[in-house]
Amino acid sequence: MKVEGRRFRESGRAGSPDRHVDSGRIGGAREGGPGRVYRPFDANFVLPERLNATAPPEARGLSRDDVRLLVADGGLTHTRFHRLPEHLAPGDVLVVNNSAMVTAAVEGEVAGAPVVVHFSTWLDDGTWVIELRTKDRLPLADRSFEPGDAVDLPGDARMTLRAPWLPGGRRLWIAEVSTDVRALLWQYGNPITYAYVPERWLPTYYSTVFGRERGSAEMPSAARPFTHELVLDLVASGVWLAPITLHTGVSSPEAGEPPSPERFDVPAATAHLVNDARAAGGRIVAVGTTVTRALESATAPDGFVHAASGWTDLVLGPARPARVVDGLITGWHAPGASHLDLLVAVAGEDTVRRAYAEALDAGYLWHEFGDSALLFAPDRTLRSR
Repeated sequence: MKVEGRRFRESGRAGSPDRHVDSGRIGGAREGGPGRVYRPFDANFVLPERLNATAPPEARGLSRDDVRLLVADGGLTHTRFHRLPEHLAPGDVLVVNNSAMVTAAVEGEVAGAPVVVHFSTWLDDGTWVIELRTKDRLPLADRSFEPGDAVDLPGDARMTLRAPWLPGGRRLWIAEVSTDVRALLWQYGNPITYAYVPERWLPTYYSTVFGRERGSAEMPSAARPFTHELVLDLVASGVWLAPITLHTGVSSPEAGEPPSPERFDVPAATAHLVNDARAAGGRIVAVGTTVTRALESATAPDGFVHAASGWTDLVLGPARPARVVDGLITGWHAPGASHLDLLVAVAGEDTVRRAYAEALDAGYLWHEFGDSALLFAPDRTLRSR
């Protein structure tokens, strides 16, 4: 181990949650999806409360790219995020998510009781997938909602619950809203936050340098530590950057709950660059679990990436490992999170367990304002080349 120093994207091409554009051709966008029994990876760790990042690094006197970075590339290296170029090679490709966050949390009332509505995903018929939480941003575990229940929203708007989003689920609902939700979020919305962040921070703290297409319920947080200066350093070192779009839904599933379907778009230019880089021996490094899911949804069984757009319900994990992603930049995820399965799909169970044990021991900070990891598949590290 070494130690070193507000515009919304319209859905022009997306299908319904039951249809995946090009899914037959690219082979496997639905693999591992909700139709299969989901058995989450048991990370077997307890997260101490002191390791919750309760504020942005800027509030701790750090720049965005000065957060800690644990690199798992055969060994384990402690460094800072601004030294990322030292752990990549010329010809490697960083694939980034250009989705930007919308202010998707709105206060409301259910039968006079205050709630917070998290607007997760918009559907083609004009309805929305939503999550209801307490005013203190905690899960509403003590209330059972039913179809037809109404939620009063600001500006005399009203929301009606239609049906659970997932079979057998009660946390996420399909809801009909009486007004233009985009205008509602623009006027009354705040960033989605959770109880471990006690203060409210401006939306700029939930932005990334890559965000262009507004549509994510939450910030694609793996990209938060990137700065314009770091991007220039990466390009100067011979690393390529390429975008995809995946609009994230709410990132707070119950323990053991599989990830929900999400909209994604892998443009032809990105697919070509990834294929060409792999043919030349370069590595594909995804910036975040969202990028990994989008790229793998557009990847055929032979490892060739195709342009693809629509919905993905792909669930990556030990039973469906990554085909094209060689490495992953990510934050640190809570016990029981489905994101842990995706990390295993890329880097393998042993690497993930060692990295998490090291991060816990070294006091890394968790969640969107916390520290970062760069995890490589064992046979795709610089040491193995």
